[in-house]
Amino acid sequence: MNNTPGYFVVGKIVGAHGVRGEVKVSLQTDNPDRFRSGVRLLLESEDGLVPVDITSVRPHKGMMLVKLASVSDRTSAENLRWRKLLIPEQDAMALGAHENYAHDLIGLNVETEAGEALGELTEILFAPANDVYIVTGSTDELLLPALRDVILRVDLDARKMIVRVPPGLRNSISNA
Repeated sequence: MNNTPGYFVVGKIVGAHGVRGEVKVSLQTDNPDRFRSGVRLLLESEDGLVPVDITSVRPHKGMMLVKLASVSDRTSAENLRWRKLLIPEQDAMALGAHENYAHDLIGLNVETEAGEALGELTEILFAPANDVYIVTGSTDELLLPALRDVILRVDLDARKMIVRVPPGLRNSISNA
């Protein structure tokens, strides 16, 4: 998720839109106001993090179409595909009860309430209804909805997540 210490990923550029340099951004934040005209974000680049200013934003098919001041054409926008947009950690929203930052969850060992080891939380899919945690075991992957009746406890100090796997979810994706 986030491999830049001191910064949080708030979006990922997934492609270009149109010919005037707009980029399609998959939001990775609960605060869509981070994407509005006049906001400055940091763009991941080969040279580190580069400040970029947003000049316009509009929703589009579950994503945001974002116009960055420094991007004026489709070719430049295409060159930004898969780049992350970040904010400094001090600008992050405060967490509520039962909330964690996504980067703190990646790498947790996941086990059932009965103590069965399921694997490691390797990825989080940010979906409109609820996030989905991808748990990778030695032979398969398990997709767990991030719901309170499924995710029973998160212990960041012990690097462990205790879950209740809903019936029928076992072997939801197989590596075979």
